[in-house]
Amino acid sequence: MKYGYSRKVAGSFEAVVGRVEEALQEFGFGILTRIDAKQTLKKKLEVDFDSYIILGACNPQFGYQALQAELEIGLLLPCNVIVYEKDGEIIVSAIKPTVAMAMIDNANLAQIAKEVEKKLADVVDYVSTVKRSERS
Repeated sequence: MKYGYSRKVAGSFEAVVGRVEEALQEFGFGILTRIDAKQTLKKKLEVDFDSYIILGACNPQFGYQALQAELEIGLLLPCNVIVYEKDGEIIVSAIKPTVAMAMIDNANLAQIAKEVEKKLADVVDYVSTVKRSERS
């Protein structure tokens, strides 16, 4: 089962990360966490790893609705969006909330997951289609 929605994105790694952060905000998400896996793995384990950023994103309105529908849903929040470099290509992926929350039998939560998934896919699509000259 594919649990993420991904696109290859042109541009430098840092520029793509910045564009993802901007797009998340434009589409109503706040960034609650930003984990630099490359830096963390180097510091904690002294290993080299490719560029890899994990952004914990949350849309406050959807987050509130999800908590009202299922109090323990906080175990699965926030929605992660990742940007990583593999074999010279930059990939942007967002979690598919419908897959992540499929284990919970709650129709209200399923509807919220669909709406959030659409917005996250829009973010990924938007970042992948912005012209390189528009990126900074």
